Order: sequence, then structure tokens, then C-alpha cells
Amino acid sequence: MTKTPYKLFFSTLGNGVRLKILHALVKKPKNVTGLTNELKFDQTTISKNLKRLETCGFVHKNREGRHSVYTLNKETILPLLKLIDKHVDKHCKNCKLVV
Repeated sequence: MTKTPYKLFFSTLGNGVRLKILHALVKKPKNVTGLTNELKFDQTTISKNLKRLETCGFVHKNREGRHSVYTLNKETILPLLKLIDKHVDKHCKNCKLVV
């Protein structure tokens, strides 16, 4: 049986909106408005998914004046994304999705 933290971790990572947010934050820290403009999702969708990412430690939130700025967890999540990219480039380029 899969442990609950594993389910939480992989369901957080396996969501398309959250993956787009993570990749946007690889470039540089952003606030909700910046992410909304870049990713073309509504503010509610971005905010809801940022909350999940923050709760699971994928991102950090810092107050800058009236805005919250989100940064990628560079200690664990950035290396993980780089490792996933390396794996995908090496093993998954010609893979087809099996449902």
C-alpha cells in the first residue's frame, strides 16, 4: 500500500497546472498576477494551486509589500525537476501515453 505522503507528493507533482507554475518559477520568482499573465489561467486557479504547492514545500512564499512572491524550492524541487527532465530526454522522447 502506498503511503499517504507519497500520494500527496505525486498528486501534487502530477497536476498540469502545478507543473506549469513550477516551470514558470524556475525562470524567476513571481507573484500571482505574474503567473496569471504568463500562464493564462484565472487568478483563482493559480492561487488554489500555489496554496497546494506551498503546503507541500514545493514553493516558498515571501511578502513584498502588498504582494506575495513565490519562489521555487531550490534545495529539493529544482534538482528534482532537472532530474526528471534528464530522464525524460533520455528515456521518454518516443514514449506514447498508455492509458
